Amino acid sequence: MSWLNKIFKGSVNNRVSRGHYDGDWHEGHSSDYNRDTYGDSDNEDIDRAIALSLAEEDQDKGKAPIDTHYDLEEDEQLARALQESLNAESPPRQSVPVENVPPRWNVPIEDVPPRQYVPAKEPPPPAYPASGFRTCAGCHNPIGHGRFLSCMGSVWHPQCFRCFGCNKPISEYEFAMHDDQPYHRSCYKEFFHPKCDVCDNFIPTNRDGLIEYRAHPFWMQKYCPSHEDDGTPRCCSCERMEPREIKYITLDDGRKLCLECLNSSIMDTPECQHLYMDIQEFFEGLNMKVEQQIPLLLVEKQALNEALEAEKNGHHLPETRGLCLSEEQIVRTILKRPQIGPGNRILDMITGPYKLSRRCEVTAILILYGLPRLQTGSILAHEMMHAYLRLKGFRNLSIEVEEGICQVLSHLWLESEIIAGSSSNVASSSAASSSSSSAPTSSKKGAKTEFEKKLGAFIKNQIETDPSEAYGAGFRAGYPAVERYGLRRTLDHIKLTGSFPY
Repeated sequence: MSWLNKIFKGSVNNRVSRGHYDGDWHEGHSSDYNRDTYGDSDNEDIDRAIALSLAEEDQDKGKAPIDTHYDLEEDEQLARALQESLNAESPPRQSVPVENVPPRWNVPIEDVPPRQYVPAKEPPPPAYPASGFRTCAGCHNPIGHGRFLSCMGSVWHPQCFRCFGCNKPISEYEFAMHDDQPYHRSCYKEFFHPKCDVCDNFIPTNRDGLIEYRAHPFWMQKYCPSHEDDGTPRCCSCERMEPREIKYITLDDGRKLCLECLNSSIMDTPECQHLYMDIQEFFEGLNMKVEQQIPLLLVEKQALNEALEAEKNGHHLPETRGLCLSEEQIVRTILKRPQIGPGNRILDMITGPYKLSRRCEVTAILILYGLPRLQTGSILAHEMMHAYLRLKGFRNLSIEVEEGICQVLSHLWLESEIIAGSSSNVASSSAASSSSSSAPTSSKKGAKTEFEKKLGAFIKNQIETDPSEAYGAGFRAGYPAVERYGLRRTLDHIKLTGSFPY
């Protein structure tokens, strides 16, 4: 071999390299070697030398150890170079669940997010799993390793995803949303599922899985549909269904009256005289004084219906609460305020006959007993306007015009009462309430309770939204005319033409 080496050194002139790394590994090969550059004699010498060298190697094979020191040194350098190359290409691997690590192979460079691109000259950033780059929407700290929740377009630590109602973590698979806030299903039901105002239970869903309930258009009272047919009482005045634990007063004619309406109710004819005088003053203030003294009687429902059947003139709804009579009749009126007995029933109803004689076009005004002062007054103002029209010679008016202008007067009186009640001194009202125990405090002008103000607004709303052609449409035609031309000019136009001015 020494002889072969000498020949290579002398003839090849160091063109053969032992090995290097340039992307491929070459061993004992020269890229510059060309046999054509030597003569024939040289070629023969070389062939002969190679043959002798091979023969020597066959003889020595297995007898002597091969000197691999030089090869091992170069292999170590190569291994270091490979390791550095790998380190420069990708960050160290981490133990991450497979589903959280996106594959790095076969990905076009334009599809790689910019934050994953690392310039070759800078050291690579520390490697995190995919979730490690995300921030918890609750505590705003990195998610890191371990369990996390992905919902509402964000990621959360399990302990940070909490119910907006009770502030406890939501661990259930399902949760509810309201105003972009999460809730336990139970908390959501407690906060937002409507409860029945009568039985205080959650209103059940219908066969389609939808929450179906009934609601009063003014009071916005929600209740189960079943309560309309299960005998649940409704106040005859305010029309509300009260909770079951609240007691109603059962009037002698079967009507139910809630305790709040009972507080200002007018129960007998003598008690109503104070209100009658107040409304007479109201008409006089409008320059519409009623000259004749018209009897005012409070009656039961049965007596009102009997008088209605005997009356030949007038226009009335099926549920009539007031009546302006022009015929001679005998009417039973309530003489003394009844007492409340066991079971919240009215006892000791004392009635007496009252003979109506015809002295003018109007013989009497009848009002249903047991209604609150504001409602009784609105009915009385309506019937007083009927009496005024008849006494002043308004003949042959259409039902829409006559009932419409009467509803306008009822509405105007309610407005005056609500305004007067809001501006009155509360102390004077309390003094009036302590002066007499037989008459209710609201039988006189004074400060109104919050419920009375609400009740007055309810009665006004009833007048304004009445769907009937006579009462509702008549009011909606008459009220704008009175606002535009005034009450006096509107009445003159009605007497002359029989219609509202436009």
